Amino acid sequence: MSALAQPLAASAVQSVDWLAIAPPTLTAVVALAALVTDLFVPQARKPVLGWLSVAGLAAAGLLLLPLLDGDRATFCLTGQPDVCSYRADHFTLVIQFLVLGGALLAALLSVTALKDARGGLPEGEYWFLLLSSAAGAALMPAARDLATLVVALEVASLPAFALVGLRHGDRRSSDAALKFFLSSVTATAVTLLGVSFVYATTGTLYLTQIAERVQHVDGRLLTLAQTGVVLTLVGFAFKLAAVPFHFWVPDTYVGAPLPIAAYLSVVGKAVGFTGLILVTVVALPSYADVWGPALAALAALTMTVGNVGALRQQATRAYSAVRLLAWSSVSQAGYLLVPIAAAGYTKDPQKAIGSTVAYALMYAAVNLGAFAVAALVGRTRERNRVADYRGLYATNPLTALLLAFFLLCLAGLPPGVIGLFAKVTVFSAAVDAGLGWLAVVMAVNVVIALYYYLQWTALLFRAPEGERAGHRVPAPLTAALTLTGVLGVALSGAPQLVLRFASHGLF
Repeated sequence: MSALAQPLAASAVQSVDWLAIAPPTLTAVVALAALVTDLFVPQARKPVLGWLSVAGLAAAGLLLLPLLDGDRATFCLTGQPDVCSYRADHFTLVIQFLVLGGALLAALLSVTALKDARGGLPEGEYWFLLLSSAAGAALMPAARDLATLVVALEVASLPAFALVGLRHGDRRSSDAALKFFLSSVTATAVTLLGVSFVYATTGTLYLTQIAERVQHVDGRLLTLAQTGVVLTLVGFAFKLAAVPFHFWVPDTYVGAPLPIAAYLSVVGKAVGFTGLILVTVVALPSYADVWGPALAALAALTMTVGNVGALRQQATRAYSAVRLLAWSSVSQAGYLLVPIAAAGYTKDPQKAIGSTVAYALMYAAVNLGAFAVAALVGRTRERNRVADYRGLYATNPLTALLLAFFLLCLAGLPPGVIGLFAKVTVFSAAVDAGLGWLAVVMAVNVVIALYYYLQWTALLFRAPEGERAGHRVPAPLTAALTLTGVLGVALSGAPQLVLRFASHGLF
């Protein structure tokens, strides 16, 4: 009996590549450390938790460097080393860099926000939830089976619900968290139903095995498989804020602490488009005739509705600056979807996916920069209206120039060369895939977006109305503005590096 039991026991043990899983693991460990440390740190020293979290995210980002030398995998099936649950390839590392970098910048904004809140936000819980969500988001691009994908999606999402509603006694925060939670739970339930359909028709959860087996599904199960494909995409489309799964965005961004809105606008989108890419291009390439047209229609609808929503924002309305950035993020999600849809129509999907990743890197840097300026202005203008930015150049010239640069990048206008380059790259992906109609819709939407981006930019340089106090910039905010500004300017000088970095050997 012992001789038989030994090989069975050995087959149940998997070797773990600790270096491959180090970035999300360290992030999760630091989250727990922040929560435990909070129990022993007096109130006056709570800011140390923020700097511990910033250091942890920076260290997790540095752990990506040893992984650049090759493709690593772990949690693989015994006897099948190519069938794994976790893979640290180039695609994984690029998205983890985006996630951890975005979380680091959100953490820098949070240090100042928590200090300004003066105890209104529980610091230990705040940092634990932020880092836990970042750990789930960093796990997402490495997941190579549907179970791990769903777990990563929920680990990234559940702490975000709590972060949105963490301001006790704030009705807007509670309403935003409830709307975010209920809509997300519905989307997750639909996604799980889709995953169960895919599993029922293929008999496996591993993405590479699904890609092989789904081509040979019994004809009687074909409709079930196609339904599973569509339903599986819903949860990731929700995280990406694609229309019609976008309705939670404006209220959630306004109700959440501003650093969390910034985090959701970048890291939440990274979770969404990463899941879409893995499910469509890696697991279901043979069903491109199903998800390709669906994502193309979603892209056109998302960018159009997002731009129309941004156009409707009134400069004097309370929180109109945050709402405009929220609707802008919806429209940007449409641009991110274009190359993923194009991957369903082209023989070189890796090139198309590279365009999405390159656009996401550009968007992350400049959008976080715009939120950093909004956080700065919001310290003295609590209602954070677009009208509050009038004459910003007269009191804070450098901050005004940075915001103008970020807005021009989002619009795709010089000197924001990186924004122009990213939009041209996405446009080219649509044209190369034969999606001429989608390229036309995108071009029209880019022109529409110019109106509200340029209107806000012009407002910065107008004569201020009445007395305007200067904005003192705390050190963490200065660091966030400096990092995003330097990154945006450097990438505008050499935009081709982004595409090369994003698309080189993705899978």
